[in-house]
Amino acid sequence: MKCQWVLVVSALLFSLVLVACGAAPTAAPEVKEEAPAAAPEVKEEAPTAAPEVTEAPTEAAEAAEVKDFVTWYQYDQNNEDPASDERVGNEYLRKTIPLFNEEFAGKWNWVNQPKAFDKMATELVAAVQAGGEVPDVFEGQSNMLNLFYQNGTLQDMTEWAEAQPWFADLDPNAINSCKGPDGKLYCIPIAQRPHLVYVWKDRFPNGFPKTPEEFLKEAERLKKEGLYAITFFGSTDFEGEGTTRFVWTTIASFGGALDDGQGNMLLNTPENIAAIEFMREIVAKGYAPEIVFAGGFQEEEAFKDASAGSFPTGLFGYRYVNPLTAPNGTKYAKGNEQDMLDAIAAGDVYLSPFVAPEGNKPGCSVEANILVMPVGGKNPEGAHDYINWVMGPEQNADWVLGPGGGFPTLKATQSDERFQTPFYQEAAKVIEASACRPWWGSLLRPQEAQMLVMQTVYKLIKEDPTADIAAELTKTQEEYNAGN
Repeated sequence: MKCQWVLVVSALLFSLVLVACGAAPTAAPEVKEEAPAAAPEVKEEAPTAAPEVTEAPTEAAEAAEVKDFVTWYQYDQNNEDPASDERVGNEYLRKTIPLFNEEFAGKWNWVNQPKAFDKMATELVAAVQAGGEVPDVFEGQSNMLNLFYQNGTLQDMTEWAEAQPWFADLDPNAINSCKGPDGKLYCIPIAQRPHLVYVWKDRFPNGFPKTPEEFLKEAERLKKEGLYAITFFGSTDFEGEGTTRFVWTTIASFGGALDDGQGNMLLNTPENIAAIEFMREIVAKGYAPEIVFAGGFQEEEAFKDASAGSFPTGLFGYRYVNPLTAPNGTKYAKGNEQDMLDAIAAGDVYLSPFVAPEGNKPGCSVEANILVMPVGGKNPEGAHDYINWVMGPEQNADWVLGPGGGFPTLKATQSDERFQTPFYQEAAKVIEASACRPWWGSLLRPQEAQMLVMQTVYKLIKEDPTADIAAELTKTQEEYNAGN
């Protein structure tokens, strides 16, 4: 029995060993056959996927590099109306935007958003204060600077500007016009716009009068001939814009001012009273046409048809006063700024300082056309690229002759042959003979100030020419100073 049991157990064990030994060789080949088959598939797919991963980010990065660079100008590149008052600036943008975009292709796309000239400053202040959309660069005038400073609207450009190669070539007076009360630089001045007098030679053949007394005498002579001695911006239109023109020119010539140098309005002075008495006499005696009070720049019509012999306005006024008919019948009717330039070149119109009392130098306003960087602008690098582009020798003269409408602030540009014409040569002499200064002085709320002053002057010379001048001036200055 024991022997039989041992034989049975041995047979069973031997069977199990055979089964076990036969299973291992069967499973192994299956594993070895699958592994080599999978490996080539992985190696073949990897090279195909790799280029897709590397190429896609490159294309996206290139597309992301081109950014919209935004400006606010008072000019509209889409307005092609040849009779538009702003056709010069409109045409400049229409021509220049593609040039900039071509030069900065792949980096910047210049987008200009046109704004109304008499609303754009307050619109920018409101946008900055509300944290809204603002441009990277804003084109304006230096008379806006105190408003911007008061409201924290602008970026300090001092450190960046002083490091640029063109900065040392700027007219020092132009630089000063861009400094805030804290002495920092808040704008880049590109063109200076002084004020002067356009004169029909046949109306004042012996030259424009030098003193108020001489002017009144000549005005009476012209009145007897059925003509007016002068036309001027006398309305309260455009938020008191007239303050900055004839009103300030007269006040400055009489040695007056609108402020005390400390940010307060000061109107009730002997000089200011004398200036308003002079303006009042011009109106009361009919030496200026009624149209001066009509608004909408209608006062220009009296110079266009030569019914008025003189017109005090900004240097850039030559762009808007057209077409012209000279006293001798010659018509300058191209319908663009060349009308006035041609009349000056022909000798029918000349430029002159305003009148001034004995011992005084003729006064006038002077503003700079500027570029600023508002707080909140998205692309400061784009603003820097753009300003450097405009200040470069290839572009600067075109800007001054385009939206600038004045004298170049860069000395290098002043020597450009385009500024050697009779118009610019005469203007340079007039400015040298005048004492031009910013009308707003130390007033930090110039928009409010110009409206109050113009309303007061309008009342004193038009609405109520018998009102007490000193009393009205005191009332106005107190109203302004209450807000300080």
